[in-house]
Amino acid sequence: MRVIVAGGGTGGHLFPGLAVAQEFKRRDAMNEILFVGTAQGIEVRAVPAAGFPLELIPVKGLKGRGVRGVLEGLYGIPASFLRSLGILRRFRPDYVLGVGGYASGPLLLAAKTRRVRTAILEENLRPGLTNEMLGKIVDRVFTSYQGSAKYFPRGRVVETGNPVRWRALPEVERETKFMLFIFGGSQGARRINQCTIDMLKQLGDMQSSLKILHQTGKLDFEEVRAAYAELPFEAVVVPFIDGMDQAYARADLVICRSGAATIAELTVFGKPAILIPYPYAVYDHQRLNAEELVEKGAAEMILDRELDGAKLAARVRALYADRARLAAMAAAAKRIGRPDAAERIVEESYALTGESRR
Repeated sequence: MRVIVAGGGTGGHLFPGLAVAQEFKRRDAMNEILFVGTAQGIEVRAVPAAGFPLELIPVKGLKGRGVRGVLEGLYGIPASFLRSLGILRRFRPDYVLGVGGYASGPLLLAAKTRRVRTAILEENLRPGLTNEMLGKIVDRVFTSYQGSAKYFPRGRVVETGNPVRWRALPEVERETKFMLFIFGGSQGARRINQCTIDMLKQLGDMQSSLKILHQTGKLDFEEVRAAYAELPFEAVVVPFIDGMDQAYARADLVICRSGAATIAELTVFGKPAILIPYPYAVYDHQRLNAEELVEKGAAEMILDRELDGAKLAARVRALYADRARLAAMAAAAKRIGRPDAAERIVEESYALTGESRR
């Protein structure tokens, strides 16, 4: 089976696509997978590192780019559509899966003109405008939440959950200290970085009890690393973590945003978390994602506008002292998780294309 996975830009879009690609290859090593993305996205580094081929199209976003940026973006739409048609002619896919991001739209539209079977993956509870529109033309919509079905045509929606990149966490030697794992997504989060430093200044009495693993993103790395040098904590500070499965395996408590891929990973692996939704996400979907976990007892939430070092320190101190609460949060997260999401999407994809199941 020949499959194109279209989209990316951020880890939240790309990583579920990588999980599905890996499952296609696990199911049948003869399956051929091609990723299509943009030169600005995380896929430029992550897709080749995962061992898959990648082609690029020139589409760019229009929002907040000024007059010149808008003109470039408008030019990129027809150019990307034509480029997508060329990719389809050369690769001859049986199936195209859109995972979100700017590259998803042109490729899926081109695939429909070639009568190729198509599907999209909607990772969030509330879909963005592009996926809501694409949902009207694709053959299947794979959703992470039951509540997403109302935004798409009846009969096309299959609730699968959101795929994660690892079938299980690795066996690791447990830390003797309580491990805080802090990150703001694949590109970092300045607000979380700053409030983490303020938090640690107020947790100095816990320096012998805590260890911190902090993914800062590239932009804030030097500043945050310098701030940690003035603190008494044992800490590992890095701009980006390739082995996120190792990081999750060691974590006792996670402090992070609530993007769809992060939510899927926290729930599949049963990790308690303090969630800080990104406040500018389309339709405030990160807050909706976080509220879903909070309602089920799997996480705590602090809104970005209410976040400060003192509040974060109080939450960490309370959860550190209440191990029963941490265990209950972990168990609740695990109950929500959908570890078979990638398998279900691949199975549905075979059924959609009429291929024999392998």
